[in-house]
Amino acid sequence: MFIVGKWFFICLAIFIVIARFAPNFARDGGLIKAQYSIGYGCVAWIFLGSGLSMKTSRIMANMANWRAHLVIFALSFLITSSIIYGFCTAIKVSNNKNIDDWVLIGLLMTAACPTTVASNVIMTTQAGGNDLLCVCEVFLGNLFGGFITPAVAQMYTRNKYFQYGNPANGNSMQALYARVMKQVGLSVFVPLFVGQLIQNFAPRITKMYLDFLKRYHLKIGSYMLLLIMFSSFSTAFYQKSFTSISHISVIFLCFFNFGCYLLFTAISFAVARPWFITKLFPHEPIPGTSSKLYTWSYKIFRPFYYSKRDSICIMFCGPAKTAALGVSLITSQYGDDKEHLGKLLVPLVLYQAIQVLTGSFFVPLFKRWARDEIEKYDNDLVNEKSQENISDISNNSLDDTASVTIDKKTEILDLENNPLKTDISNDSSLQSMIKSDV
Repeated sequence: MFIVGKWFFICLAIFIVIARFAPNFARDGGLIKAQYSIGYGCVAWIFLGSGLSMKTSRIMANMANWRAHLVIFALSFLITSSIIYGFCTAIKVSNNKNIDDWVLIGLLMTAACPTTVASNVIMTTQAGGNDLLCVCEVFLGNLFGGFITPAVAQMYTRNKYFQYGNPANGNSMQALYARVMKQVGLSVFVPLFVGQLIQNFAPRITKMYLDFLKRYHLKIGSYMLLLIMFSSFSTAFYQKSFTSISHISVIFLCFFNFGCYLLFTAISFAVARPWFITKLFPHEPIPGTSSKLYTWSYKIFRPFYYSKRDSICIMFCGPAKTAALGVSLITSQYGDDKEHLGKLLVPLVLYQAIQVLTGSFFVPLFKRWARDEIEKYDNDLVNEKSQENISDISNNSLDDTASVTIDKKTEILDLENNPLKTDISNDSSLQSMIKSDV
């Protein structure tokens, strides 16, 4: 049972070994053209499943949650990147020759990347968090990340310590934006939209598909995530990323990324549930008693104290960095200057692996922490579905009653207009129908 419970990590280890000895199979531009088959296909399948299982009204409601978008954007692009920048500057100033200079640039590029496309959606769903909000954050974060990431990278590499790694290249920016729009559009927006269409116009097919996955315990999202990581490691091994830097740098990156992910998760929790908000606003405004200042302050600031389910989403989205889109962002920024590309990608690939492994251990902890809200949410969904079923049954019964009434009235009119048919005076039911109509 222990092995069955850890199947994801065992499969990931197997895929990493395969990527080490056969990197050409699943690398970008390799045998299976992973930049399309995995970079687009696997990610698209994840969001197609999200589109099939999520109510349109709930998605739109979460899309309008501007406070959560603001918090996650600040965490993803500013807070995490500024902390990494501070650490990298300290390492650079210390003149530690064991840490490669281009590894530090790779860390800065990783920190500037948007939230990951697949793993945070899967883990948020498994932990019982607000997966609808998570899908919205993935879409918006990666859509705007194509513009924000290069700007953040420019801001940090203009410093005198990192000018050697400045990726400024006017010719590559237009191609970068086009590639980002294509990636996000085809792998996130289109499958999500198609899933919503199928859910609303073919609900029976949708229910059959979801029941099939549930019956046989198929975890499509986890399978696709394994393939995405397999492709990332294959690309890194093919470009000799791990052999282009010292073993000390690799070991440093593993521990550094692990520590940063834990730190970012703790910061995300503190930002999602700031303790002072509950102290400042312990209760809802009381009409006629609470001041206008308290009332307006409560409406503005109290929503920044998020529910447990929303907090789970924030704790997975805030620290996470995308490898599926991050590789494209990094390679596109440096254009044809690919001499140090392998070193630049090592921090990103390792960070992705560490965030998935660490996040997987957080899933049961977060699920246990938010158990009360998860149970309430599940009960609300059950009640909502039961109400829909009752509504459908009542509508069907009304339709049947109306159909019977129309048939009866038609029969009455036929009898009245045709004296050769049965005398209606002998039919008490028809006679009572006529009286009721009159």
